[in-house]
Amino acid sequence: MKPWKTILKSACWKKSIADALQGGMLFPTESPSREVKDVSGLWSFRADLSPERSRGFEQQWYKSPLAETGPVIDMPVPSSFNDITQDAKIRDFIGWVWYEKDVWVPARWIQDQGTRIVLRVGSAHYYSVLWVNGVKVTEHVGGHLPFEADISGVLRQTSGSACRITIAVNNTLTLETLPPGTIQYMNDRSRYPAGYFVQNTNFDFFNYAGIHRSVLLYTTPKAHIDDITVETTFSDNIGLVSFNVSVLGSSKPAVKITLSAQDGRCVASADGSRGVLKVTDVNLWWPYLMHENPAYLYSMEVSVENTEDGQTDVYTLAVGIRTVKVTSTQFLINNKPFYFHGVNKHEDADIRGKGFDWPLVVKDFNLMKWMGVNSFRTSHYPYAEEILQMADRHGIVIIDECPGVGIKDIRSFGNVSLAHHLTVMEELVRRDKNHPSVVMWSVANEPASEMPPAGFYFKELVSHTKSLDSSRPVTYITASNYARDLGAPYVDVICVNSYLSWYHDPGHTELISLQLNTQFDDWYGKYQKPIIQSEYGADAVPGLHSDPPMMFTEEYQTTVLQNYHNVFDQKRKEFVIGELIWNFADFMTTQTITRVVGNKKGIFTRQRQPKAGAFLLRERYWRIANETGVLPTWARYPCL
Repeated sequence: MKPWKTILKSACWKKSIADALQGGMLFPTESPSREVKDVSGLWSFRADLSPERSRGFEQQWYKSPLAETGPVIDMPVPSSFNDITQDAKIRDFIGWVWYEKDVWVPARWIQDQGTRIVLRVGSAHYYSVLWVNGVKVTEHVGGHLPFEADISGVLRQTSGSACRITIAVNNTLTLETLPPGTIQYMNDRSRYPAGYFVQNTNFDFFNYAGIHRSVLLYTTPKAHIDDITVETTFSDNIGLVSFNVSVLGSSKPAVKITLSAQDGRCVASADGSRGVLKVTDVNLWWPYLMHENPAYLYSMEVSVENTEDGQTDVYTLAVGIRTVKVTSTQFLINNKPFYFHGVNKHEDADIRGKGFDWPLVVKDFNLMKWMGVNSFRTSHYPYAEEILQMADRHGIVIIDECPGVGIKDIRSFGNVSLAHHLTVMEELVRRDKNHPSVVMWSVANEPASEMPPAGFYFKELVSHTKSLDSSRPVTYITASNYARDLGAPYVDVICVNSYLSWYHDPGHTELISLQLNTQFDDWYGKYQKPIIQSEYGADAVPGLHSDPPMMFTEEYQTTVLQNYHNVFDQKRKEFVIGELIWNFADFMTTQTITRVVGNKKGIFTRQRQPKAGAFLLRERYWRIANETGVLPTWARYPCL
């Protein structure tokens, strides 16, 4: 593991963080001034199996085609590498892996000196170094979020041949990464060979690794739109869209903003990089099942002319006009109470692991809408941007969570960890700030918030996140005792995970009502903040049945849910503002004696087939939605 430790402690690691925070992170889209080339597909791949995982750097594999320095195999991008082969060493591999692909860049991109060429990786887990034609162009710390580099200069210096992209990715987790982990060397030579180590983590999902989202080449003019920030509100029938456009590469840009309705009509326009658009007879962005016209999106076209050379850059952004507010007992969207009835999810599926897959995404949204789900949490990390775009279009509300899961060791509350955590939140907010579906930031999941350093840590983290985006509330997901939670005073919403009659008093569902009422009353009595039951549930092996219900059967899972629901129905009249089942679908975990080929708390199997709990929740979620009295006829009697 020496390369990981050496690079993280070097000056280039600090530089990589600075690079990550320069400029915006607009999702690459085509326009009259921009082109996008997807270079995903089959890449050459090799895991560095040397004892120290350092051979690739020592032999400088990035300087020549990867196949010249040793054997390579095919590896699909995007995907996790773990489940692609039949080799257990690859499935469980920890350390550096190497990807390479030759791509042809259009000649006109290279010949036009006014064209900027950018290479963007949607996400890679967890530490990445990127070369083009043997020249290092950037590195990035952390998974789940994109990073990119301007490669125009490199390509123009080495034009005339295919562009060789090399990416080294390391999935090692340390006490200072997100999520954190430790490497444990086994030194008993009577039981373990020399150099044997294991990666320890404190999270309950498989440590999938690789290049998980698309790799793209895209162009912009040299004078280009670097970032757009949009905040919205409304008064009566007037919508207000505040905008701030950042332009790079021009000292005198002429900026024009045009906002169009879904029928193409221009409803507002303005000149300048900052301002406010006023929209009369506004159509608000409403969540699914909360309004007869949910998920209304306007189209904002930003046009920037460089007055020095006449070049124009154009970028189009979907804009939903809505407000989010929190009181001591309610969560308000557009000044109306919103109740979260939804799910927790994972980016997880057979073979592809955490790799982005459009059929899977569309299937999941169809299942959620069939169930009457109006919200989900991106447990326990940021999901792909395309998923948030789907949520924008379908009106599914998102609690957007960073990768701060498993922070259990006191050493993970230090200054280095905090600095990295702050950086991750900056990257997350910069990427997702314009999505109307995102209504809350979650800065961690089940941290050891009773530890003495946690109070300062989360005060700084929550404060910093609010400074980045004051329009959304901030939470973290707690599982600690309310009386010892040092971070709860700083969040806006209390999110509580509890597994009564599963991890506590297993088999005794008769205790759920008493214990859950006590949980809610204790939390609200101390903090006077609205509460979301952010996780609850029980494992159910599909097709396993018993009566009376026993643990791991479908009947037991539904019995647990019903007992929770009885309490939710009492408390949502007071201060409980949501319920998110754990989990939407079964998912893979590390091999342990408590998991039989993964976590079985899904209400769907990993292959998206329903268990009994899915039908129970469908009936419940549609009933809750119908109680609002604002649904159109088709939604009151779902036939999806």
